[in-house]
Amino acid sequence: MNQANEVRRWGRTLLLAAILPLAGCATGPNANPRDPFEPFNRGVSDFNENIDAVVLKPSATFYREKVPPLVRTGVSNFFSNLGDAWSAVNAALQLKLGHAAENWMRFSFNTVFGFAGVLDIASEMNIERHREDFGQTLGHWGVPAGPYVVLPLLGPSTLRDSIALPVDWQGDPLTHINPEVTRDGLYVLRVVDVRSNLLRASDVLEGAALDRYSFLRDSYLQRRRADIGPVRIGSDRESENDGREPELESEPNQAPAAPAGLAPAAPAPAPSR
Repeated sequence: MNQANEVRRWGRTLLLAAILPLAGCATGPNANPRDPFEPFNRGVSDFNENIDAVVLKPSATFYREKVPPLVRTGVSNFFSNLGDAWSAVNAALQLKLGHAAENWMRFSFNTVFGFAGVLDIASEMNIERHREDFGQTLGHWGVPAGPYVVLPLLGPSTLRDSIALPVDWQGDPLTHINPEVTRDGLYVLRVVDVRSNLLRASDVLEGAALDRYSFLRDSYLQRRRADIGPVRIGSDRESENDGREPELESEPNQAPAAPAGLAPAAPAPAPSR
């Protein structure tokens, strides 16, 4: 492993290690049980929004305005196809063998016949995509979500999903692409592609009269719970709560669930034509 990769790996490790002690200082007597680190999380969220306003959103807007829709669709298809390979692995780890087979078939067909995934041949063949990551795998086997956290640059997460991130990074096919300049260029393109697909949703959110932070937090937690679905605890398939993660406690004036695209996480949908 070259020096640049070693620096990147240590940087990611330090990023995750820094979250918990910092967040521990942000708790208070009136802390939300789902979000005990809310003051710290709000600060990180403000930082992320400033980065988005200065760098990400302008780049994504330029990309959407200058790049033809057909090309943008191909870019989104390419990155989604890479995600199908890791989704297949996680589906298998959860013993969802049907989902694992479909994800692997998608990856195989699109890679071979769809020019490395630029064309989504599998969808034309009605092979369904099932998005899975290692955080979902941990949740499926009963690992609790833990407190909600907002990660610098990466956005909404939970303690469980944050711990799963290094595994997801290693499972990301982009991590293993060489030379490094090509890999870094693809990372940047993926970030811009994901942000461009969220432009309309973010504009709607910005124009709404609500607490943006609370809305995104509640939407993310609800979506992750839906993504994980029934969990396995030991050999029992069902628990007292029908095998699912605990319901979010209702709060006064709680914001409704957001569309899945509003909360970062899974690969972005293909851009509208």
